[in-house]
Amino acid sequence: MIVLQAKYYASRIPPSGFAILRAAGAHLAPDHFHKCHTDVAQYESLMPAHATERPVVLSRADHKTLALAALGGALEIYDFIIFVFFALTLAKLFFPPDMPEWLRLLQSFGIFVTGYLARPLGGLVMAHYADRLGRKRVFSLSILMMALPCLLIGLMPVYADVGYLAPLTLLALRVLQGAAVGGEVPSAWVFVAEHVPAPRRGYALGFLQAGLTFGYLLGALIATALARLLTPEQMLDFGWRLPFLLGGVFGVLGVWLRRWLSETPVFLAMRERREAGAPLPLAQVLRAHRRALLPAVLLTCVLTTAVVVLVVLTPTLMQQRFGLAAAEAFALSSLGIVFLNIGCVLAGLLADRIGPWRALLVYSLLLPIGTFVLYASLILDLGTAGVAYALAGLCSGVVGVVPAVMVALFPPAVRVSGISLTYNIAYALWASLTPLGLLALVPWSPWVLVGYSLLMGGVGVGCCLARHRLRWPGLVEEAGSYRRA
Repeated sequence: MIVLQAKYYASRIPPSGFAILRAAGAHLAPDHFHKCHTDVAQYESLMPAHATERPVVLSRADHKTLALAALGGALEIYDFIIFVFFALTLAKLFFPPDMPEWLRLLQSFGIFVTGYLARPLGGLVMAHYADRLGRKRVFSLSILMMALPCLLIGLMPVYADVGYLAPLTLLALRVLQGAAVGGEVPSAWVFVAEHVPAPRRGYALGFLQAGLTFGYLLGALIATALARLLTPEQMLDFGWRLPFLLGGVFGVLGVWLRRWLSETPVFLAMRERREAGAPLPLAQVLRAHRRALLPAVLLTCVLTTAVVVLVVLTPTLMQQRFGLAAAEAFALSSLGIVFLNIGCVLAGLLADRIGPWRALLVYSLLLPIGTFVLYASLILDLGTAGVAYALAGLCSGVVGVVPAVMVALFPPAVRVSGISLTYNIAYALWASLTPLGLLALVPWSPWVLVGYSLLMGGVGVGCCLARHRLRWPGLVEEAGSYRRA
């Protein structure tokens, strides 16, 4: 009876009710007590920030888990993103020298975005095992799958050595990296969200996102250092290999760091009550949680917009379109990513303060403002690119708040699979198609990136305004309290 009440009334009872259920369960037989305790733990995990009596200060164990998860994620994202900082160099090395420069750059970016297209398959396979076997195992496997291809890219021959076999090999290695990162991000979100107290979930996920974007910063800093230390000839000769070889070393370090992480309490409680022959997590998502798919896809596209504009396209366009030297472009990009890290943490703190959906509304409005300031500075040559890039980074805090919304859209039993399905498919399509489309439109007008950010900021605002009318799942804030959507 207590188990049934925990299932049915979990969203309605006050925080103290969980303690009452545990106390009552303590008088049951041991096997019944296990069922009661794990059931209560699972449904308590769905309670939103401010709705439980767990400590609002993160413990030392929480800080350790968060730091290790963020650092490992940063090293893995570095392995994935370092390609884009050397897109111009790789275009010269891996394609015929008589090919037009714009076409070589387009094909180089095409190989880069292929990594995004590989994310859904790899992400869904690893998400299945994360929901069935545990978050930690997949969390550790993904970083190893990322590091090995990065190391091989640093060792492989170029077009002058083996002809078209070089870009084909590069393409295959990028596919493997895409499959790895497809399992990393959803697993990381769920791993951290299920470890920390609910009232600090927004901050924890914002800090995690800052850690992941620190991988972008690490790539920009290394690219800046190499551009300053090496001549263009040295970069084409051997310099381009160094960041990829370093990425392989980073990957080994990341695998070692994640040995110290423990499985999430929510998964351990869920495993205690799982029966043999339970439905496949992905099938369960498609059958019972279809209403969560649309908001998850749309919000992923909004998050992707900030990354594509700020991190992927702008550093290259500053060199190709606006004539900045590579060292200056990478330095400005590094500054922007530092403030993106700060913006992610601030967005997470705001989500804990006013609720994830309201924080999402704020940062959806700020996203196009930051992009406008950045490109106005570049196009009009105002001489304020550094300040503008920093402001654009702060205004891109939507990257830090979207995970707090998405984690609440799916229950624990299918959480990684649900996020992986929506996030990876949307990210793959959006991050692979939009850079190519925007690159094709930039010769017409670089203001298209501002229009693109304005459009996607509007999508974020629309999601926030429509969530009640469409009755999207998850816990949402309303009039200072939370209820089921």
